[in-house]
Amino acid sequence: MSVPDGLDERAAGARLGSHIRMLRKTRGLTLVQLAERTELSHPFLSQLERGLAQPSLGSLRRIAIALETSPIELIAAADAPEESGSFVEVSRPGEGEIPDGFASGTARMLAQRARTFHPMEVVADSLEPGERFVHAEDEFLYVIEGQVRIELGDQTCDLEPGASVYYTGGTTHRWWSADGKPYRLLVVKQVPGRSPPRASGQVTA
Repeated sequence: MSVPDGLDERAAGARLGSHIRMLRKTRGLTLVQLAERTELSHPFLSQLERGLAQPSLGSLRRIAIALETSPIELIAAADAPEESGSFVEVSRPGEGEIPDGFASGTARMLAQRARTFHPMEVVADSLEPGERFVHAEDEFLYVIEGQVRIELGDQTCDLEPGASVYYTGGTTHRWWSADGKPYRLLVVKQVPGRSPPRASGQVTA
């Protein structure tokens, strides 16, 4: 979490704890169950949810996996103060970068404040498939540059610039470079708690 010292850091810790608590309750987990899934202590998690403890990146990753989300979302929640009323936010190159907590390459959050979805730019050149991810929320991926191979459940497809894919929550997924060259993606993730109607189906191209 890259936040200033003092009050801002404490406020970020409180926002992170509140977001973890909200995700835990959305997933229907108790603190004891979260502790078992993460192999972290119940007292630590309780303090974390109250903004009284700071997790390491390793602990944050364990929590993210247990809550079916990503470290990036948790970090973004800590860095994004809530705002009331309407606002317009412009994101410029170099702003919102999250160099840590991503499986491969770098990610940049394209909205820093309170949001109803998480837009993110991903730049990487990973040739080998990384670990699979799964979360309860829907996600949309658009290829800006490069050739990307994406695995969705038991299906794999190649995407070229201009191609996109939308997959519902609960779909295991991972992506990597199809030709070993760098790629750039726009990834938009639904926020927890917003569930559009589901429709069963297969990947279509």
